Amino acid sequence: MLRSKIGGIGYYVPEKVVTNDDLTKVMDTSDEWIQERTGILERRYGKKHEETTTTMAARAAAVAIERAGIRKEDVDFIIFATLSPDFYFPGCGVLLQRELGITASEAGALDIRNQCSGFLYGISVADQFIRTGMYKNVLVVGSEMHSMGLDFSTSGRNVTVIFGDGAGAVLLQPTEEENKGILTTCLHSDGTYAEKLALINPGAHGGYHAKQLEEPVDYGYPDSKYGDMFVTQRMLDEGMLFPYMDGQFVFKMAVQKFPEVILEALGKAGLKKEDITMLIPHQANLRISQFVQRRLGLRDDQIWNNIQRFGNTTAASVPIALCEAYEAGAIKSGDLVCLAAFGSGFTWGAALLRW
Repeated sequence: MLRSKIGGIGYYVPEKVVTNDDLTKVMDTSDEWIQERTGILERRYGKKHEETTTTMAARAAAVAIERAGIRKEDVDFIIFATLSPDFYFPGCGVLLQRELGITASEAGALDIRNQCSGFLYGISVADQFIRTGMYKNVLVVGSEMHSMGLDFSTSGRNVTVIFGDGAGAVLLQPTEEENKGILTTCLHSDGTYAEKLALINPGAHGGYHAKQLEEPVDYGYPDSKYGDMFVTQRMLDEGMLFPYMDGQFVFKMAVQKFPEVILEALGKAGLKKEDITMLIPHQANLRISQFVQRRLGLRDDQIWNNIQRFGNTTAASVPIALCEAYEAGAIKSGDLVCLAAFGSGFTWGAALLRW
């Protein structure tokens, strides 16, 4: 039976370290306040005007491709997950192809906009391509450069202190080895509360979705009642171009959906939570990860957390953490690894793989 395995894995984080104390210089916050609410000590920021979501992805992808033992030209499909693309359009998939210097192959490129669970969706799609024999070397990337779009003022601190920059990548390949590779993936979504974690403006919604949050306002563009596809002066003046998050609501949903989808994936594969060797959760909040750990009865050495050092890198967090665990020797051949994520949309998912 043909299934997919991770043939190579890599990650990249920028050199610049931004501590909690660094953020206190631009907003009313403290190291204690940030650690208490998120568990974060520091995060990485890319070099402005030098690094982008795509260039970081290329660094991570190059490592994954080399470890897979193939040439860059052998990549026959690219899947790119991000919420912070270089351009509004086109997506980062084709930009990554160009950055890697493999445009001559004209391999397909797919962009995924599922935020924190984007990488999980990406490997699920890649898994199906490989199982059917359509592709043999699928590059799946999660990359984010949040620092270019955050509100570095006191009004934006609840969101800004959480996020960091970075990229992770895997190269999926076919295998016929028994009980190896990706065993199952489970994906879900519920758009009921989409505006609880969103960046609404600019957008082509014409105010329709903004009604979920507030009363009508005129953003300054002709015939507009709520918002527009274009940036207006009022959006700039009133900070409407930054992400919004109802932190408490998101937390409650996450601690419910994380364990549910993990147990669902285990049941689908005929396994139990006691079979998990390593859980790699999306690094949303250390408190969420600790709650899930307790719920599943996992030891500290059975869950990988790096949000303390990198912050929340959304679509990049799972592949970065997975690569770190692999490089540290915390994942070995035959281990059952569980990947899980929950984020904006809301979307969430889990994957089980035998290393």
